[in-house]
Amino acid sequence: MGELTPDSDRFRTVLGHFTSGVVVVTSSSGEEPVGLTAQSFSSLSLDPPMVLFCVGRTSTTWPRFRDTGRFCVHVLSHDQEDVARQFARSGADKFAGVNWAWGPFGNPVIDGCLAYIECRMKHVYDEGDHHLITADVLDLRLGEGGEPLLFYRGEFRRIFSPA
Repeated sequence: MGELTPDSDRFRTVLGHFTSGVVVVTSSSGEEPVGLTAQSFSSLSLDPPMVLFCVGRTSTTWPRFRDTGRFCVHVLSHDQEDVARQFARSGADKFAGVNWAWGPFGNPVIDGCLAYIECRMKHVYDEGDHHLITADVLDLRLGEGGEPLLFYRGEFRRIFSPA
């Protein structure tokens, strides 16, 4: 029996039925804040506390902060779709109009998120058309509460809570 490899359109359609959260990952490039939107994010280990995220090899933002060795993951709330879209754009001033401040580990921390996680990179693996980044958690905090921003079938969504 031969090996079957699904085409990328079918793969994207089928896996698009898996709902994921949306995060913005921030760091710095020299004195400049940088960031990107990701939906491939997960906890990796409880002991020691570790997380992972994935970024496309074509990202122009990732190379700007890879060498810092640190980043901050922001779990976005349902009312931060505009932030997710802004940080997903290439070449734009991603921090324009976004309230943020430098955090204790030198990363930009965005206001209004459900949570943020300050991290130190541990490993970067090149897998397929993405980089898989594992990291140790240095600090984490809950934000302002609310419901998460979700991504499902190519669109941003929110949890529907019947009245």
